[in-house]
Amino acid sequence: MPPTTVPLTAERILEVTEEVLRRHGPAKATVVDVARALGVSHGSVYRHFRTKTALREAVTRRWLDLTTEVLAGIVADTGQEPEARLRTWFTTFFEAKRRKAGLDPELFATYMALAAESGELVGAHVDELTGQLAELVRAGVATGTFVSADPVVTARALFQATACFHDPAHAPTWQEPGIDEDLAAVLDLLLGGLRSGGAVPSP
Repeated sequence: MPPTTVPLTAERILEVTEEVLRRHGPAKATVVDVARALGVSHGSVYRHFRTKTALREAVTRRWLDLTTEVLAGIVADTGQEPEARLRTWFTTFFEAKRRKAGLDPELFATYMALAAESGELVGAHVDELTGQLAELVRAGVATGTFVSADPVVTARALFQATACFHDPAHAPTWQEPGIDEDLAAVLDLLLGGLRSGGAVPSP
């Protein structure tokens, strides 16, 4: 087996695992395939990821985190008003999902299959996303832009109300004409509710 010329790091393993998944799909891809593509023994891969499941979960988490990190930057941008940040958050989230599904549908389907295996991982991802939304709702209430509401409950309601723009089950509709206008209309309605008192009230 030829020696690898690139240092074997966890990040390098995850990058190559993504390539292997794209080539073979989640049902057929193995740790041996990943090791072969890296030019190392499968034992070297296991020194970084103790099991095949751990490797699959790590590559799935890496894929999910790419979007979460971009959205976190929007939440942290206090140069924008909370309402503007909420709108930017949702439009950026939708565009990221649409781009992943449209540019590499095979890999998108692969990650959806992997995510289905990792319920706890997906649950934590959703919690992180709704936590970001709650922070934006809380900021809007603090500035008087939004009426007083329970930020956590309102964040989950916002997330659920926009599911057709980020739930992979709706991916076939994301390339339809007028979908961006549909999202804008939904956001107008939801943000109008937050301003006027339509949000979930505080207990």
